[in-house]
Amino acid sequence: MSNVTDERVKRASVFTKVLSMPEVGAFLGAIAIFILFTNRDTTGNFAGLGGLAGWSDIASTIGMVGIAVSLLMIAGEFDLSSGVMVGSVGLLIGLLVTKLNMNIWLAIVIGMAFAGGIGFLNGWLVIKTKLPSFIVTLATFFVLKGANLAYTMMVTGAVRVTGVDAAPGYQSAFNLFALPIQVGKFQIQMSVFWWIGFTIVGTWVLTRTKFGNWIYASGGDANAARNAGVPVARTKISLFVTTALTAGFVGVIDVLRLQGMQAGQGIGNEFFYIIAAAVGGTLLTGGAGSAIGASIGAVIMGMAYIGIPYSQWDSNWTSTFLGLILFTAVLVNTYIGRKARGGKR
Repeated sequence: MSNVTDERVKRASVFTKVLSMPEVGAFLGAIAIFILFTNRDTTGNFAGLGGLAGWSDIASTIGMVGIAVSLLMIAGEFDLSSGVMVGSVGLLIGLLVTKLNMNIWLAIVIGMAFAGGIGFLNGWLVIKTKLPSFIVTLATFFVLKGANLAYTMMVTGAVRVTGVDAAPGYQSAFNLFALPIQVGKFQIQMSVFWWIGFTIVGTWVLTRTKFGNWIYASGGDANAARNAGVPVARTKISLFVTTALTAGFVGVIDVLRLQGMQAGQGIGNEFFYIIAAAVGGTLLTGGAGSAIGASIGAVIMGMAYIGIPYSQWDSNWTSTFLGLILFTAVLVNTYIGRKARGGKR
């Protein structure tokens, strides 16, 4: 009688299971970057509360949208309009309260409804036209970018909306979405706590719900998922709506915090969201990734933005550094994934 164990039922080691987690590479990278900038820091603040307040502020808004983008990428799609959506919602809220004297809570509801509508349109067009989401959302990006600049200039005579803090209901909305929390000598932005909440919810959805299984199935093999009864179209449209709503939520935070909004706000951030997701272990081909990984990717980006000036390096090198991080992280994640799969043989 043969003693050979069937490879399909062979139990993987704990080490192999850890390696198979998509966020492991990002976590190791975050530790390495933290050590790097702690050693290079010329201010003595990077590893302290001051540094935490700085990089967490940057990471929070990138992380929130990065989580939604990560879920969409796991399902096999992209959204290149997520960055401009931040500015679009902020501008819409600003125009409603400054030109129509609208209560800011009503303006927020309208702004979020606008974001959800654009997200639904993106998803519906991707499903119905079968065009790549890259093309559909790139078109949306340019439409919104042009509309933001042209309409804001037409209405205000400038490319910025100001005076949002004078709107009825502003203080209560600010207290909920943007009020900083004083911790010692430093302020932790409210967006950090919202980001933590988004990470918890995103992780719960992916790991504990049927919808999370649908997300992975849609990105892994859409045809097989459909044959298994997964509502692929509905799942993907829902994720496009979620991504747009999350970007709109960040737009709400920004317009309240800044008391206004630039017409170009958020443009280019769509790449930061994708980088956070990719660095966090989300595959560009879909089918794998995690909300925690996207948040760790955002942490890495936040530490880079704060650590470079703290190290007295030229801040113009920040984008170069992020590009190297992206390339290295994808290589490491690919290597770890292969080792994990090899460990199961």
